[in-house]
Amino acid sequence: MPSPLESLRQTLPQIGRLVWIGLRPARGAPMRAVTDAFVTLEGGLEGDRFAGRPGSRRQITLIQAEHLAVVSALLGKPIEPELLRRNLVVEGINLLALKDQCFRIGDVVLEGTGPCAPCSKMEVALGPGGFNALRGHGGLCARVRSAGAIHLGDAVSLQTNTR
Repeated sequence: MPSPLESLRQTLPQIGRLVWIGLRPARGAPMRAVTDAFVTLEGGLEGDRFAGRPGSRRQITLIQAEHLAVVSALLGKPIEPELLRRNLVVEGINLLALKDQCFRIGDVVLEGTGPCAPCSKMEVALGPGGFNALRGHGGLCARVRSAGAIHLGDAVSLQTNTR
């Protein structure tokens, strides 16, 4: 029987939506926005340089669209998703609630493995204060549990029966 806390963790009232997909084809190359992508068990997003190793806790990185607005407000300027170097932008669901949970995007099942902390490159990409503006708003790292295709507009939902 699940504990009361575990029962709470399995209850998310909302379903999110995938609103941006970005791939980085080579080291130092800018992110390239795409409308769909294929996700493999071995390497994460096909065509992304930092696809991670099979089973790695950081095969794919995600950020909440709502946090883009927060970072923009903290820096006093608009922030585009490609500057943050995350692969996926989702809206309408609390990404941190998906830590240690399996969730579905399109045909793909991911497992949230932990927060995606900002790196020192954010100071250059976002300008002075960029690193600190992104702290606590950096998103989520995930590993691939089930491969498949993802498309802009796909639902993002908690998987309560897949681990």
